[in-house]
Amino acid sequence: MPTKIVIGYKGKALQQEAELGQLVGRKIGDKVEGSIIGHEGYEFEITGGSDHCGFPMRKDVEGTNRKRILAVQGVGLNKIKKGIRVRKTVAGNTIHEKIAQVNLKTVKEGSKPLIVEVEEKDAKKEEVQAQ
Repeated sequence: MPTKIVIGYKGKALQQEAELGQLVGRKIGDKVEGSIIGHEGYEFEITGGSDHCGFPMRKDVEGTNRKRILAVQGVGLNKIKKGIRVRKTVAGNTIHEKIAQVNLKTVKEGSKPLIVEVEEKDAKKEEVQAQ
């Protein structure tokens, strides 16, 4: 099952689909070589993700299972009144086969640009204005 991989890069994001393969078993905060997902020379850090049901991964929940935690703040929780704790379901911090999305951030850049700017759109706009 292909998984969405979202890569944060200089304020922009690149989304692609790939097989988890060598990412299985890695935890949030681990560094990953870019060659695993097809970006040679880059290095990424795993920042989060979500499972196949949409529950967010949380760094402080160990393992691959979902857990119902009593949370005050952080991932999976919207702002609430001060002192209120809420029981929320979150996924563990380890990547497994049923993870639907993995979020990465760029730590080290490679030689090729990660996000190629589309110049065709600019050219079409200029042509429309000229007519």
